[in-house]
Amino acid sequence: MTKDPFARALAVALLAVALPAPTLAGIRDYQFQLVQPEAKVGDAVLAVRLVDRRTGKPVTDAVIFAKRLDMAPDAMEEMATKVEQVPSTEPGIYRFKAHLGMQGRWRLSLAAKVQGETGTVEDDLIVQAAK
Repeated sequence: MTKDPFARALAVALLAVALPAPTLAGIRDYQFQLVQPEAKVGDAVLAVRLVDRRTGKPVTDAVIFAKRLDMAPDAMEEMATKVEQVPSTEPGIYRFKAHLGMQGRWRLSLAAKVQGETGTVEDDLIVQAAK
């Protein structure tokens, strides 16, 4: 190895550029996905998965603090219903109990905090209710 400090610094700098930098997660790297895009009219349990888009792995420790279910996709945003989070037996799956009062498209709006991340994951999912 050379004893010239400039040459040594140049070698370290070139090595740093050549090695891939570790990827840091951002809040946009997370996404909610419906497990089933359809549900029956009436009392329903909607299952949602929160995934890390970079790896495809489920996020198991998110805290969901905002949820709304309405018929905005069918131009009836005022047609909303209560949404209650219920326990799940599967890691990374979040379940919500709601009453789907009529056929059509329902928008499930969710907001969550992911451990170790700053910001909020927000997503709107469309559920098709049918008889």
